Amino acid sequence: MLSFDGLVAVCVLYVAGLFWVAFLAEKRAAEGKARWLSSPLVYTLSLSIYTTAWTFYGAVGSAARSGLEFMTIYLGPTLVFIGWFWLLRKMVRIGRAQRITSIADMISSRYGKSGGLAAMVTILAVIGTTPYIALQLQSVTLSFSVFARPGALGAPDTESTAVWVAGGLALFTIVFGTRSLDVNERHPGLVSAIALESIVKLFALLAVGGFVVWGLADGPRDVLLRIEESPIATWTSNGARWVGLTVLSGAAILCLPRMFQVMVVENADERHLATASWAFPLYLLLMSVFVIPIAVVGLHMMPEGANPDLFMLTLPLAAGQDGLALFAFLGGFSAATSMVIIAALALSTMVSNHIIVPLWMRATKGENPMTGDMRRVALMARRLSIAGVLTLGLVYYRMSGGTEALASIGLIAFLGVAQVLPALLGGIFWRGATRAGAAAGIALGFLIWGWVLLVPNAATAGLMQGVLENGPFGLTWLRPATPLGLDGADPLLTAMVLSLGVNSFAFVLVSLFTFPSPMERLMGAQFVNVYEHSRTPLAWKGSAGTADDLLIMAQRILGAGRAARLFRDAAAAQGREARLPEPTPDFLEKLERELAGSVGAATANAMVGQITGGASVSVRDLLAVADETAQMMEYSSQLEAKSAELAQTAARLREANQKLTELSVQKDAFLSQISHELRTPMTSIRAFSEILMKSEDLDAEGRTRFSRIIHDESLRLTRLLDDLLDLAVLEDGRVTLNEGNTMLGDVLDRAVNATSALVGGTRLSILRTRADEEVPLWTDADRLAQVFINLISNAQKYCDAAQPELRIEVLRLPGRVEVEFADNGAGVAPRQQSLIFEKFARGDTAGEAPGAGLGLAISREIMGRLGGGLTYVPGQGGARFRVRLPGRALRAA
Repeated sequence: MLSFDGLVAVCVLYVAGLFWVAFLAEKRAAEGKARWLSSPLVYTLSLSIYTTAWTFYGAVGSAARSGLEFMTIYLGPTLVFIGWFWLLRKMVRIGRAQRITSIADMISSRYGKSGGLAAMVTILAVIGTTPYIALQLQSVTLSFSVFARPGALGAPDTESTAVWVAGGLALFTIVFGTRSLDVNERHPGLVSAIALESIVKLFALLAVGGFVVWGLADGPRDVLLRIEESPIATWTSNGARWVGLTVLSGAAILCLPRMFQVMVVENADERHLATASWAFPLYLLLMSVFVIPIAVVGLHMMPEGANPDLFMLTLPLAAGQDGLALFAFLGGFSAATSMVIIAALALSTMVSNHIIVPLWMRATKGENPMTGDMRRVALMARRLSIAGVLTLGLVYYRMSGGTEALASIGLIAFLGVAQVLPALLGGIFWRGATRAGAAAGIALGFLIWGWVLLVPNAATAGLMQGVLENGPFGLTWLRPATPLGLDGADPLLTAMVLSLGVNSFAFVLVSLFTFPSPMERLMGAQFVNVYEHSRTPLAWKGSAGTADDLLIMAQRILGAGRAARLFRDAAAAQGREARLPEPTPDFLEKLERELAGSVGAATANAMVGQITGGASVSVRDLLAVADETAQMMEYSSQLEAKSAELAQTAARLREANQKLTELSVQKDAFLSQISHELRTPMTSIRAFSEILMKSEDLDAEGRTRFSRIIHDESLRLTRLLDDLLDLAVLEDGRVTLNEGNTMLGDVLDRAVNATSALVGGTRLSILRTRADEEVPLWTDADRLAQVFINLISNAQKYCDAAQPELRIEVLRLPGRVEVEFADNGAGVAPRQQSLIFEKFARGDTAGEAPGAGLGLAISREIMGRLGGGLTYVPGQGGARFRVRLPGRALRAA
């Protein structure tokens, strides 16, 4: 029989081999020479961390005690991968689109990137996984004890063995799990080691199974006869428990942090899921095919009272097959270590991103994310978290009292992490789900699970026995054994129905009576419609001065080289020669997504927002619930829309309605004005015509005066009709341009001279710089002069200054020339700025000035036909109009 010292030596060599494989895989991956690491086969093998020491050893023990019930642990994941493949694909797509780093990060991102919700899920995951890690440590120590011989040098001490195992696993995880800060960069070393261990444990189980069937028994026929004679044949199925355990194991495959890590975070290609959808169930089938034969032969051959959980080791040892027993030991060791490694990595990422780093930011006041070495803090936080998680597992193992307390801890841990399932599925498929609903459901379900199952299991060593037996404060209906007075025959099923039922009910009810924030609605659309949306729409607005601060912050987290490449590539894409890009919304979104891969979505959102001033989640409130003020502001908008798209549509409709109202007022004013403009000259023409026809006493001077009045009013009427006809021609595109050579100064002179009668000498002072106006043009001088005339006339009618003046400035820009007309009046009222270029629009200060409000509309159409533009420049004191002459109009600027 192999000595304990020899067994330790084998384990050391085995772990050293794993170190070598992991190191070689990382080196090859860095050199781009290990494409096999991104294959669907490696991805499928990494999923095998679902089969831990609990299933490697415990499945045989479960079969010996409960018959075929162990199959539920394999049946649940099989149904998920085969029947719910579309759900897994959607989770992977969301994870890659949003750069998700953990299950806590996914739930946090869906519900408005809430740091508080992420912290809650992280705490739940740590508490739910800690007993499971303790179970793995116990399985390793028990397997060591099987090989112990009385008096052997270095005889095992279970507590010291667990300490050494936990320390070794912590070292391995730290070395190959925290070499890169970006969790979205896959861990080829860890994945390759996990894939190797999955092969070892599969072949170890198959080897033991084959030996049992054809070595200890006389083949399958003999095994079937022994089954009929064993207690397993008398096992009767409990339908409710069978269904409950199947559902629970299916939920665990979605919610376990370690499964989320390998299934979503470590996924290199979404198409690998297609292979895993059949290959992983096949792996589970192979892992379970010999469980019943091993259990039956073990019950028949081993002494009464022997631990069936250890039949995988004791049967080969009893037959003198030390080598096979050692192989089986390595299989169980692989099953335990692979689970602990990935679980510690996943939990450390969650603890670091959602608890330690935010607390560190708060402790340092969090006002300036650029100060301090964030990269060092984040890496150190993950390393300490790995050590802390394994220490918690070790402490729980020592407190729980050993085998009896840990016998059913696997299913208890499954139910603990399954408390995030309603919030996870609701967030993926229901846009109405809210952060408040998710928090309420998870908190209530977690409390029920902890009180009914976890506390009694952890207290078997004598702690809290009085409270557990009599209920807190003597309230018997709160006893964990009979929660709410329910005296179920199966505590696990009772806790499952109660916790998940209350969880789901609270989640739906609170979501229906609360309203999501704008960020929640945007993220809800991204998650629910992930196949239609590949990017996350954010409302970041950065100024030119924030680029340096963003670069400094990125260097603290991503490293100087990677941050420099990110900013340099973004600047090049924007066509900028500088090393810093313009902080556009697209760039800020990309930067946040890069940071999210290192510190999580919630923390990255807060850090970018602190610098740009547009954070929807404050660093100081990163671990708190959302701002209640924002919730109240959203209440009224919910009456119009439940989604961001409908809210935006409603806003546009309100703007359009306001504009239509203004146009309606302008229409009424136009009808009144046009009636006045038509009636006045027509009345004058008619009246003076009748005088000329009926009056025979008029002298020649009187007839001349009345005829001049009739002529002037006819011209006035003709101008109005010409404006209407001119606008119609321009809008229909039937205008003919007569382009030719001219000078800008000459066109301005024509406009000023044409309006001299209107300006009335000193009524409007016109300031010009003639040297700047020496610009040769190729354009329609008459049409351009018409635009200038309208703008000068506009200043005459609307400028309300005591001493009105109009400044005409010529700006020469690369490839074009702009002419600005700025008066010193009050300017255009904000509510009218969107209407001034509409037909028949007249300003409030027009008074009784003549005109039908067609000048600016005609001018805008003319400039459009000339290939330029006419715009109003707000916020300049007075009214300022800018005429943009196109580049083709310049002969030599």
